[in-house]
Amino acid sequence: MDRLRSIEAFVEAVDCGSFSAAARKLDLSPVMVGKYVGQLEKHLGAQLLQRNTRAQSLTDAGRRFYEESRKLLEQLAQAESSVESLRAAPRGRLRVSAARTVGACVIAPLAADYQAAHPQVHIDLDLSNSMVDLVDEGFDLAIRVGELDADLDLVARPLGQYRMTICAAPGYLARHGVPQTLADLASHRCLGLSLWHRRNSWRLPGGGHWPEDPAFVCNDGFALREAGLHGAGLLLQPRILVADALASGRLVSVLDAAVPGSRPVHVLYRQDRQPLPKIRSFVEFLVERAGRILR
Repeated sequence: MDRLRSIEAFVEAVDCGSFSAAARKLDLSPVMVGKYVGQLEKHLGAQLLQRNTRAQSLTDAGRRFYEESRKLLEQLAQAESSVESLRAAPRGRLRVSAARTVGACVIAPLAADYQAAHPQVHIDLDLSNSMVDLVDEGFDLAIRVGELDADLDLVARPLGQYRMTICAAPGYLARHGVPQTLADLASHRCLGLSLWHRRNSWRLPGGGHWPEDPAFVCNDGFALREAGLHGAGLLLQPRILVADALASGRLVSVLDAAVPGSRPVHVLYRQDRQPLPKIRSFVEFLVERAGRILR
């Protein structure tokens, strides 16, 4: 039994006043409308309509069932309409997971620019370096740094490269000199991120870890940047985090040949033959704009 179709036939029969009129409205035969109503009455164990050759009327059970069925069909129509509106233009809540630094420095400002063009999209940006599960945790998109698993069951679009840099304030370099080789780091004050391994030391190409004992350690890259700007020592940080300071000369890059290699950045989303406009448009916006920053 097609319960929803039977309910539609019953409601139309009441609204139209006869099976024949309901049949024309639903593009069915009067016999099929009667069959649907009969199946519904059998399923409910109650007579819904009293009919004779000239008229039909609702029973008490039919009147109550009709009122609730009308509400059900109206709610269903509203639900369908809400989905249609989501597919008509970008709108609704967009949940995005991003690695902390790339999320704060790249995704957050781009999301603000995107909203200027699509104000009906409400963005929920969650910054975390953990690998979230898009389905289980309810995210629409994830921006990840690094190589992807070969068996990843998601669509991945490249956004650019995540590059590192070693830099320091001009005042610090004037006092301590400009390092020319990795061996020179032993005589410099180096800043370490407490989330790194090996006693917070830098992980450099060839398996090297410098320095053995950082002079300044913090669990936040933005705080380390501020310490570096105030002359605390040498920084090893993502280039996007210090780009403005490098461009203005407040920080100076050193040992460019010794920095770790770049890592790819991707935006990931679930496979869907018809992704919602909010997802499709935001992904295309990121692909177009993020590459200008993540170079």
